[in-house]
Amino acid sequence: MPGIVSYGAYVPPTRLGFAVLAGRAAKEGGPERAVAWNDEDALTMAVAAGENALRGFDRAAVDALFFASTTHPFQEKQGAALVAKALDLRRDARTTDVAGSLRAGTDALQAACDAVGAGSARRALVIASDCRLGAPGSAQEQAFGDAAVAFLIGEGDAIVTLEGSYAIADEIVDLWRSSGDPFVHSWEERFVVQEGYTPGLTEAVCGLLERIHASPGDFTKAALYAPDARSFAGAAAALKLDKKALVDPLFGRLGNAGVAFAPLLLASALESASPGERILLASYGDGAAAFAFAATPHLEKLEPRRGVAWHLARRRPVASYDRYLKARGLDAKEYGGGRDAGLSATIHFREREEDLAFAGQRCNRCAGLQFPRQRVCERCFAKDDFERVRLADRIGRVVTYTFDFFFPTPDPPTIVTILDVDGARVHLQLVDVRPEDVKIGMPVEFSFRRIHQVGGRPNYYWKGVPRA
Repeated sequence: MPGIVSYGAYVPPTRLGFAVLAGRAAKEGGPERAVAWNDEDALTMAVAAGENALRGFDRAAVDALFFASTTHPFQEKQGAALVAKALDLRRDARTTDVAGSLRAGTDALQAACDAVGAGSARRALVIASDCRLGAPGSAQEQAFGDAAVAFLIGEGDAIVTLEGSYAIADEIVDLWRSSGDPFVHSWEERFVVQEGYTPGLTEAVCGLLERIHASPGDFTKAALYAPDARSFAGAAAALKLDKKALVDPLFGRLGNAGVAFAPLLLASALESASPGERILLASYGDGAAAFAFAATPHLEKLEPRRGVAWHLARRRPVASYDRYLKARGLDAKEYGGGRDAGLSATIHFREREEDLAFAGQRCNRCAGLQFPRQRVCERCFAKDDFERVRLADRIGRVVTYTFDFFFPTPDPPTIVTILDVDGARVHLQLVDVRPEDVKIGMPVEFSFRRIHQVGGRPNYYWKGVPRA
């Protein structure tokens, strides 16, 4: 029976307090939401969540990747292919984008379970990631949150197995974003909840319970999508779910993460689940879907994950609303961005191993590690005698650094470093750290980020972050 073998999450450490949104000073301990910073988007968060899900597992065994997002930067370019390259999956691993609805995250989860159950994939990776924008001053600006979650699907060693699912489709104009719109639009709140969310979610859950011959009391954990805290409470009451079973929807801590929201709550439930427990998952968007999972003894064997709780504990408050606007490109500029050809597609193709997969090489003669790849070993001068080595999951150490006050960033300065990665010297930016905390020798992990945006498209590379 297919199920979840591993999971991982990514929540940006940057937190935008509701007080800051209201134009007041940041309030420690007050309500807040997670926001992707200037070099993050749905793709970079997806890579981070995928890395966390694959920790301790053979990425060469992944046969398929399903990437769900409504905020993927490209309209005609597959996001899953880029994510697969950054995660260093096999070239023949099937890649699929799932989009167009807030249900896309659970739709991808269903598709992966179906693929594993049918035998077309032994292991399938599901990643849901969203980075939605609410118009400045709108209710959505406060309600939304940015995050990603990933699940490795398989059989035999699943920590939870899928017992059953049920879904309905609805044509309702409640939340939408047309092509070219930067912001999500919403119809009147009461209409959205009374005509769409509550009846749709209730019908999906009741349909699932009837299909698997279960009752609400059979579940010790219930992870429910909701647009806000009041609607969440109303849906839980309508379904007669025990309050103790409800997974915290994280309003005021993370926010509604779009396609990743319901799957994130499932990951949160897994962090405290025990073998034998049953978990209810329900998502909403152009209809609704419900899933029943049963925890297995393999859950106790899984090594600790970088999940939701791990990421929520890492936080860095935004000092001012202006900094947030600059980070998200919402501030007024004298000149708009140009639409030239940008980075050469030929160079992008030729250097994709280094730029996207962060691959270096090891000399077969002297075992020296080098980056970027080259034909002649810089140590023993052997020629064309190397093996490929992935650097993204290694630890680097700061050799030297400088503070650049000219490179554009909402939080100057830009920290530029030379890192030692097991003998290889790598030139990278260092992020998610205060300048005063940078030290020679400090250990550094690697994070896939947006390096710049030219030619009307984002360009990606790896950056260093302090080791957790």
